[in-house]
Amino acid sequence: MQEVYSDNTELIHALKTGDPKAYTYLVNTYHHKLCVYAYNFTHDRSLSEDIVQNVFMRIWNKRENLKEDFVLISFLYKSVYNEFIDQYRSQKAVYPLEKKYIDALNAIVENEDEHSLERIIKLVKREIQNLPPKCKEIFLLSKEEGLTNIEIAEYKNLSIKSVEAHITKAYAILRNSLGENTNIYLFLMFG
Repeated sequence: MQEVYSDNTELIHALKTGDPKAYTYLVNTYHHKLCVYAYNFTHDRSLSEDIVQNVFMRIWNKRENLKEDFVLISFLYKSVYNEFIDQYRSQKAVYPLEKKYIDALNAIVENEDEHSLERIIKLVKREIQNLPPKCKEIFLLSKEEGLTNIEIAEYKNLSIKSVEAHITKAYAILRNSLGENTNIYLFLMFG
C-alpha cells in the first residue's frame, strides 16, 4: 500500500529524512505529469523521461537541502524546465533568435506557476484546434511533424504557395487570438 502525504511540508520532511516511501510517492504522483510537461518542450518521449528522471535523482541526492516551505509541485515543474534548457544548450548552440525565445520563456516560467503554464499550453492547443481544418492540418505537419513546405506540398499534392498561404493564415489567426506572445508560446510548444 502506497503512503499518502497530506501536505507539502509532510512530504518534504519525509524526503529530507531519506524515507524511500516518500520518494516512491513523489515519483508515482508526479512522474507522468512531468513527462507530459517535458514532452511539450522536447517532442521526444525518451528525452522527456530522461529529463524527469534527472530531476527526481537530483531531488533525492540533494534532499537534505530541500526547504520545508517549498511549493514542491512548482519546484518540480521549474526543475523540469531548467533541465530541458540545460540539455538544449548542451546539445545545440543557441542562436540569437533562439536565445531571445529562451530568455522570454525563462521570464514566463519565473513569473508563472505550473497552473499558469498548463493553462497557456492548453490555450495554445485549443486555439490550434480551432483553426480551419486544412489550415490546422498543414500547420501541424509543419510544426509537430517538422516537415518543410516542399515536403508538405508533395505530401498533400498542393503548390508550395498554397502551403505557405495556409501557414501564414494559421499564424495570423493564432496571433490574433493569442496576442503578442504568440511566437513565444509556439516556441514553448514546438521548439
